[in-house]
Amino acid sequence: MGRCNGRCTLVGFCCLQLIAALERQIFDFLGYQWAPILANFLHIMAVILGIFGTIQYRSKYLIMYAVWLVLWVGWNAFIICFYLEVGHLSQDRDFIMTFNTSLHRSWWMENGPGCLVTPVLNSKLAPEDHHVITVSGCLLDYQYIEVVSSAAQIFLALFGFVYACYVSKVFLEEEDSFDFIGGFDSYGYQAPQKTSHLQLQPLYTSG
Repeated sequence: MGRCNGRCTLVGFCCLQLIAALERQIFDFLGYQWAPILANFLHIMAVILGIFGTIQYRSKYLIMYAVWLVLWVGWNAFIICFYLEVGHLSQDRDFIMTFNTSLHRSWWMENGPGCLVTPVLNSKLAPEDHHVITVSGCLLDYQYIEVVSSAAQIFLALFGFVYACYVSKVFLEEEDSFDFIGGFDSYGYQAPQKTSHLQLQPLYTSG
């Protein structure tokens, strides 16, 4: 029962992670955020691997999934620091999210709740194929939307990591106590020994 509850909980968290990652991937595509797009893709693959490992009792897949979650937490922590401009990070100078290929920002910058976008015509500050806009009236700035999104990802990843470690530990213990491939090796089952065949010879006695 405990193993079943752990597996079901882990599958549930994986499904939540998958939904959240797909939702985030859509908005990152809309905002041309290439670095998050790549990270989201790897995360989706890792979550699918975690679901498969949970259903198929593969502890190695769960360990790989748990290791990825550690990296995922670190990536989302970096995103939070980036949008809050912690240390020397600056959104106006560093275009890490687009691999420095464009000046695009988060999709939420222009499409956040209550945001009013006003284009600036004939601006000399706009590079080629870009336009300058002013954004006002936002109920919540895009930086904080991205921070909340990353914090939610960290929350799901931490719970997923705990349950992945627990379920993989249960699987490893069961593999030690019962050999799923060989059968009953750990329960003292002995295969029948091959008997030797003796050739009987007639016995002659002198009498």
